[in-house]
Amino acid sequence: MSTDTLGLREQKKRETRQAISDHATQLFLERGFDRTTIADIAAAARVAKMTVTNYFPRKEDLALDHHEEFAAGLAETVARRPAGESALGAVRGAYLAALERRDPVIGFTGRDFARMVADSPTLVARLRDLHDQREEALARHLVQEAPGDPVAARAVAAQLAAADRLLFRELQARMLAGEVDEDGIAAALGAMARRVFDLLEPAIGAYAIR
Repeated sequence: MSTDTLGLREQKKRETRQAISDHATQLFLERGFDRTTIADIAAAARVAKMTVTNYFPRKEDLALDHHEEFAAGLAETVARRPAGESALGAVRGAYLAALERRDPVIGFTGRDFARMVADSPTLVARLRDLHDQREEALARHLVQEAPGDPVAARAVAAQLAAADRLLFRELQARMLAGEVDEDGIAAALGAMARRVFDLLEPAIGAYAIR
């Protein structure tokens, strides 16, 4: 099989996955997550139910399509930090950069999507689980970097994850409240983020400086 054929096949898979995700999101927003079935999504996307579950084994993954990126995000941010930067500095810089680009991963989802998630106990529980996974992935990475002191690594991970969760919830609350001025939201969250990270600086600002 030629490289071109393989490339076309992968492109087709990506297009199919995106189409399924787009139709699912539209249905979730129109009907609510819990009232939308996999059969509904398959019909809208004109694929078999098995095709939907092959791409998205869990229905929640259709709504929270960035779940893998989200769960790994803090750990990858810290892993990529440059020489001379701490774990706290890396997380702070990455968060402020995400604010600048209005990244949906940190909560820039729009009111309708935020309401759809908030109205579904299944998605609320899944989002809580993803936050836990996000913290655990960061803890594992910090333990690998400092295997001689796993307690400190896990404590730092817990503090950074708590700050991250606080900021996410604040942004979602603003989405749910119907705030539409994204520049204003970003400015408010930026000020809040700087305050939160400044509070952590005395305790963990010197931890894991590369």
